[in-house]
Amino acid sequence: MNISQAVIKRILELCKERNLTINALSNISGITQSTVNDIVNGKTYNTGIATIKKLCDGLGISVREFFDCDLFSNLEQGIK
Repeated sequence: MNISQAVIKRILELCKERNLTINALSNISGITQSTVNDIVNGKTYNTGIATIKKLCDGLGISVREFFDCDLFSNLEQGIK
């Protein structure tokens, strides 16, 4: 799994845990729905940390909590 796939899975996991739609997440995070859709649909390959921070703020978690997940433990090598 690469970092983009892990970020997508983590966002979807957190939304499911909180019973949030992508639209609701975009509203509480202050990020446009099209941006969040692009992220979760894999159209954005490099989600910036500022965007992840806004998503975390909307979800009521820290950036550390976002990345404190097994999804990020065994990522593919970024540079080959």
